[in-house]
Amino acid sequence: MSEQGKGSASASTAAPAPGSDTYKGWLFKWTNYLKGYQRRWFVLSNGLLSYYRTQAEMAHTCRGTINLATAHIDTEDACNIVLSSGGRTYHLKASTEVERQRWVTALELAKAKAIRMMNDQSDDSGDEEPTSQSDRSEIQGTLKILVSKLDDLSTCNDLIAKHGAALQRSLSELEGLKVPLEGGEKIKAVNERATLFRITSNAMINACRDFLDLAETHSRRLQRALQYEREQRTHLEETIEQLAKQHNSLERAWREAPTHASSTPSAPTTSQGSERVNKEDASDEDEDTEYFDAMEDSPAFITVTASESTQHRRSQSNLSGASGGQASDWNQDDHMSPSCNNVSGKELLPRRQRRTYIPDKPNYSLNLWSIMKNCIGKELSKIPMPVNFNEPLSMLQRLTEDLEYHELLDKAARCESSLEQMCLVAAFSVSSYSTTVHRTAKPFNPLLGETYELDRLEEFGYRSLCEQVSHHPPAAAHHVISQRGWTLWQEITIASKFRGKYLSIMPLGAIHLQFHSSGNHYVWRKVTSTVHNIIVGKLWIDQSGDIEIVNNRTKETCQLKFSPYSYFSRDVPRKVTGVVADSGGQAHYILSGTWDDKMESAKIIQSSRGGSGSEGKQKTVYQTSSPKLLWKKYPLPENAENMYHFSALALTLNEPEDGVALTDSRLRPDQRLMEEGRWDEANAEKQRLEEKQRAARRRRDAEATDALDEGRDYEGYQSLWFHQRRDPVTGETNFVYKGGYWESKEREDWSMCPDIF
Repeated sequence: MSEQGKGSASASTAAPAPGSDTYKGWLFKWTNYLKGYQRRWFVLSNGLLSYYRTQAEMAHTCRGTINLATAHIDTEDACNIVLSSGGRTYHLKASTEVERQRWVTALELAKAKAIRMMNDQSDDSGDEEPTSQSDRSEIQGTLKILVSKLDDLSTCNDLIAKHGAALQRSLSELEGLKVPLEGGEKIKAVNERATLFRITSNAMINACRDFLDLAETHSRRLQRALQYEREQRTHLEETIEQLAKQHNSLERAWREAPTHASSTPSAPTTSQGSERVNKEDASDEDEDTEYFDAMEDSPAFITVTASESTQHRRSQSNLSGASGGQASDWNQDDHMSPSCNNVSGKELLPRRQRRTYIPDKPNYSLNLWSIMKNCIGKELSKIPMPVNFNEPLSMLQRLTEDLEYHELLDKAARCESSLEQMCLVAAFSVSSYSTTVHRTAKPFNPLLGETYELDRLEEFGYRSLCEQVSHHPPAAAHHVISQRGWTLWQEITIASKFRGKYLSIMPLGAIHLQFHSSGNHYVWRKVTSTVHNIIVGKLWIDQSGDIEIVNNRTKETCQLKFSPYSYFSRDVPRKVTGVVADSGGQAHYILSGTWDDKMESAKIIQSSRGGSGSEGKQKTVYQTSSPKLLWKKYPLPENAENMYHFSALALTLNEPEDGVALTDSRLRPDQRLMEEGRWDEANAEKQRLEEKQRAARRRRDAEATDALDEGRDYEGYQSLWFHQRRDPVTGETNFVYKGGYWESKEREDWSMCPDIF
């Protein structure tokens, strides 16, 4: 609301001096062009200027208020005052220049005080940490100086008032004399100036008094904060002294204690370390034990205590990922059976030199909000996106990246113990997320019928094939067979929602893994991925949820928990914990680590019932051997930050190869143009391919309609290399490999492939 105008005069009643907390009086306020200026009662108090029609209205009806802390004060002429704050403007008028000056002085002082109060409140809301110079003696000395200076100012004010009164008397006498008209006007003007001088000096003294009050208040607050910090320091010193005494007594007790084998039936759950044992008397399982205090219904661990040697090893390879294990760590799993470690899993060197770099990512700017604001709540696969949001890989290639650590499955295939095998399968399921920590870009949505093969038979003994078997909803089928004793297959449907601040990606579908020699058949599902700061801030990705891995032959299970990131949590970021149990629910291994760095396993030696948890549930305390490394993430290639943070495997996925199917993702033109840095051409090509796919779908819909009208059966789209079958384990109907692809590759016959590019 803006109220403008010019105007008239006002009368003022007696009011406190401008330096006081409250100032009242009559002013004329501009209302509109019909009524002009209207007489209103104004009250200035606590940094707020309010007005009423009459003084009686102060008890019940306020007509308007303006906050002086954010207001601008201006004077248009001798009697006008203009106040503006935000979209509100008051045009006020006083009767004389003296009256106007009184109000302006009062308003300026009230504004300054309101700003100070606002700043003081802001300071009080934070942690009060007085500096080392603000001690008590210095504060009190400063206050004494301020009091002395205020006394001097008061003396000067008395003198000014005395001489000002004498000056006004003299001027009044001069006005009484018979002087020319012009001289009388000048004397009157001098008299008004003298009055203004006296008012200003009084206001200055009042402002100084307010400053002293504020300084005293601030001093008391600093003194309280200083006293609190002194008490805290004393308390910390006493606590540290007590801890030092306890440490010394424990150290003496440890030196004096006889060294004997620990064979007590129940182990302590909160001790500082495990009892030391003789190597001659202790078994391998009794060395370097740990205690995991776990919730019964959750694999999240609360406390961990270990012997000194174990703590030393864990400090070198802790869950923070600050330092990585060496390659030899893969063969240091003492609790694994020898059959799991007889081959490193990478004994054959690659026969072909793969590429180690791609062109650097161009630096193109893009208004993200202009595109995203119309996409909230929509299915991500149905949103037309420019390649600026993509990385030069398709979803089929991202799915193939799960095989980055295929050697875990090679190693698991050689395990005689199904429980040890389960630990390696769990590590493999976690390792598939390690490449996502910096990969916030979106892969290309595959076209219907698009395929991707990864033939590493000569190098690593496996062959992988993916095909986009459905477009709405988008679904991809994946099949991998390895000469080293395992087969993996899955059908993944991606459900994704854009929520404004973050993007949720929910993979639907089960992953199957079967080992040829033992027949062990494992099934699990993926967790939810969340991309944060979609609109504002730096993008980052998190994984959260639970994974249950089931061995359908033995009914053994592994429960994995991916802890979501929390700013207030003290846990290691990206933490993963798990428990491997047999068919009877008896826990045998504890798994711990992070999904972006490594996973460790520890064999459970003994379990006992502990105290009640925060929710009243009884906890189980696990005593374990020292943890052993299962999986460690490979370091990213040099210059990876400029190559979409691709891993060594990801850099090779889109490398051109001879003999692949005509529908292979490597032959997709928009993806190839993006990889080469030609993004404008890639955007145009992407639109062409999507329109071609839509036209093909319209054609199929028309054929289905014609068949329905003619009473004929219509099969619809049929995938080329996969067909739907009911899974005997999960009972779900999904796509499985029906064969023929690798035979067609050997024959170099791709005549059956549709034209999708």
